[in-house]
Amino acid sequence: MENNINTRSAIWPEDNTFGIKISIIIPTLNAEKDIAPLIEALRTQTVKPDEIIIVDSESDDRTAEIVAGYGDAILIRIKRKDFNHALTRDMALRRSTGDYVIFMTQDAVPSKNTLIERLIYPFTLDEKIAISTARQLPRKNASFSESLIRNYSYPSISSIRSVLDIPKLGIRTFFNVSDCCCAYRRDIFLELGGFDFPVTTDEDFLFAARVINSGYKISYTADAEVIHSHSFTLKQQYRRNFLIGYELEKHKDILSGVSQEKEGMKMVKYVSLELLKHGRIFSFVRFGFDCMARLIGNKMGKRAYRKDKYMNGELSTKSER
Repeated sequence: MENNINTRSAIWPEDNTFGIKISIIIPTLNAEKDIAPLIEALRTQTVKPDEIIIVDSESDDRTAEIVAGYGDAILIRIKRKDFNHALTRDMALRRSTGDYVIFMTQDAVPSKNTLIERLIYPFTLDEKIAISTARQLPRKNASFSESLIRNYSYPSISSIRSVLDIPKLGIRTFFNVSDCCCAYRRDIFLELGGFDFPVTTDEDFLFAARVINSGYKISYTADAEVIHSHSFTLKQQYRRNFLIGYELEKHKDILSGVSQEKEGMKMVKYVSLELLKHGRIFSFVRFGFDCMARLIGNKMGKRAYRKDKYMNGELSTKSER
């Protein structure tokens, strides 16, 4: 069964006498506006990372220059054409030295200076916990429907999940694992082969399924919070879900036979009822079109894979970092 946990702050000596090393890895592309505030926020955490690794994909702006100005940040430059959500992160992790490795995206902002401390704490509870994933809070300018989606997908109650939760939770057992802000236990990551598959999206979700199927556990750590939400156009939503559908169909053998459609309908019902309850008729209509873009994109992606329409040329691997 799903286990609720109270993820209080860990008691972490200032001199780190535990001997634990923490690495943070952030892929970037044109992150000039985001990267300095993010690095500053990470440097002021109650538990400070031992290394911050930035993997930049030939940014056209001052991203690399800004990172180079921080003496404690490690800059890895790669060709933009070589970026891949899974393989690029896997490469960076293997070049890192942390016992715990935290992946973040350039647009995720810690809501408090205890983010790292709280994200790492669940690893001290159980050596079987392989992943600790953070809660995502909507931005102040997020739409009402996007805020509802974040609140549904990332609730305020922490939990530890295992293979025993699949019959009850289905895809939610590993649903909200996201490299937007997610910590991995290094030894288990490497034991399971890491991100050994090239994918255009959802490397985190797919690896989480492997973790669960291998008998390890995942902590959803609700008091480790980052501010992160989206504002996609219908075209962007379609494209994003096309890629998701393609990858889920391609790797469905590791998803324990669970379906995302059932969970998707629960989210749609929750958001729709809340929009109507608050009298947000325009938002309700807009959300309906958004759901259609998600559904059609997902189904078309799955169909494309089944027909072996590989995405060479017509679809790039450029996506959200």
